[in-house]
Amino acid sequence: MKKQKFNFEYLVDVVNGFSPCMNDYLYVYDLKNDTYFITESALERFRLPGNLFHKVVESHALFTYPDDVPMLQDDLGKLLRGEQKMHDLRYRWLSKEGEPIWINCKGRILADEEGEPAFLVGCINEIGRRQEADNVSGLLGENLLKEYWPNMISEYPVALLRIGIDGFKEINERLGTEYGDMVLKEVAKSIEQCLEEGQSVFRLFADEFLVVDVKHDSVEELANLYDQVRKSIDVLLTLHHYEVLYTISGGITQGDAVDADYMTTMKYSEFALQEAKRRGKNQVYLYEKQDYEDWRRKRNLMNMLRRCVTDGFKGFHLYFQPIISKDEDLLYSEALLRFQDEDGTWISPVEVIPLLEESGLIIPVGKWVMEQAFTCCREFQKYRKDYKVSINVSYIQILKSPICTDLLEAVHKAGITPDSVVIELTESGYLEKSKAVVSAWNKLKEYGFRIAVDDFGTGYSNLQNIGELGPNIVKIDRTFTMKALSNEYESELLKHIIYMVHSIQLVVVIEGIETSQELVRIREMDPDYIQGYYYSKPCSGAEFCDKFIVSKEGKV
Repeated sequence: MKKQKFNFEYLVDVVNGFSPCMNDYLYVYDLKNDTYFITESALERFRLPGNLFHKVVESHALFTYPDDVPMLQDDLGKLLRGEQKMHDLRYRWLSKEGEPIWINCKGRILADEEGEPAFLVGCINEIGRRQEADNVSGLLGENLLKEYWPNMISEYPVALLRIGIDGFKEINERLGTEYGDMVLKEVAKSIEQCLEEGQSVFRLFADEFLVVDVKHDSVEELANLYDQVRKSIDVLLTLHHYEVLYTISGGITQGDAVDADYMTTMKYSEFALQEAKRRGKNQVYLYEKQDYEDWRRKRNLMNMLRRCVTDGFKGFHLYFQPIISKDEDLLYSEALLRFQDEDGTWISPVEVIPLLEESGLIIPVGKWVMEQAFTCCREFQKYRKDYKVSINVSYIQILKSPICTDLLEAVHKAGITPDSVVIELTESGYLEKSKAVVSAWNKLKEYGFRIAVDDFGTGYSNLQNIGELGPNIVKIDRTFTMKALSNEYESELLKHIIYMVHSIQLVVVIEGIETSQELVRIREMDPDYIQGYYYSKPCSGAEFCDKFIVSKEGKV
């Protein structure tokens, strides 16, 4: 059968024609031309760039609640790759005032004449605008809970257990919404059957339920309730012969975390549930204020990093630390990423780098590092032709970006050669992701890049792995070095490692040397290069050039 031919203009006309008859917001997403249209009424409610815009995935990050951006990008990616035909996602958009609003976005893929995904057409409704009772679970909805809340909190010591089904989205995608509805009914029934006097349950949205306890105000009672519900679900799974496996997570809030302000309490309750899921799922977690503050700091920092990346990498800086040969000549340095927040405070890389990796921002930031480091390398080579620069590459970059292409383009743009660049990979990263990483590893060596194993001694590597992978350089982590300097056995072990690495024709760099005493002892072990505060802390490109390249021509 010949596919129906659609075009964007026709679909927009259809959407505009139906829009006055509906309370929902209708939209059309042109997948091939990366163009998005939504009915104009949405502009009155949400922080949209307009009702017609391009760069759809990137633009959605401007009005989507930051915590929900990765989930949305993942789902849109599956649609673009043709991995799913339907879009059904519950997440948050930002209102014109910047407040998060829960929406349910549904859509269907329309194919072109060749059967390829061409358009996503659907509607968006606000989950908050819903009926008082839930037809699927048969439970009362959140609207009634909101009405009861002021009187409830003034009369009773309230404690809450928020329950969520783990992996519910995957159940819907794999088995269909009808099966998903059955799971919701079963969980709702299991909760109701386990309730005691003074306890009631409400359906919040999607796969989440809230048990309100106005009698016990007890963590133990709610923890026991969670265990009972979980055991009840285990029985159901057995009866269904494990056709589908699912678990539940729970978050408990009580005491000071239960506030007269409903939205504040729900905020803490949502955090408690999500923390249980973050800790591995299928468990219950009791709200702790410090955990919440730590999470909020992390979230705020993540949002700041996103803003800074989109604002031309504002706040990101590249520092350089010299790597000195045993004859105290400088041949290369390590380029290190540093970040300064919007208030001018320097944030530790230990905190920043994991967030960049978790969010995927390490990919654009990594490309920025390449550009900056290689440009500096070209300038330094005007004075030292043999100068090389070392950059750190995350396994996330290797797994989720065309790292070889990015590096080749960056060296070409800067006007340097691949043999001027050392690529550092942490040992735990490549050993855990061996297939993908080793493939990229070998390609980079073929192109002429030098490869270094960073932080040797802190993770899972051993000399056999090093021998099989064949890097050019092995960098010994400071933690390992300090053990060797304080313990005779560790010292002999380090000497043996250096000897073995040298025996397979690899270069050894000792990291973290800070004093002259440490330097004397480490030199006795015959490393090829030494790096650490003794020679210099990481410094700006200009300072590094003046101190090590121009003024002293690389001599320390």
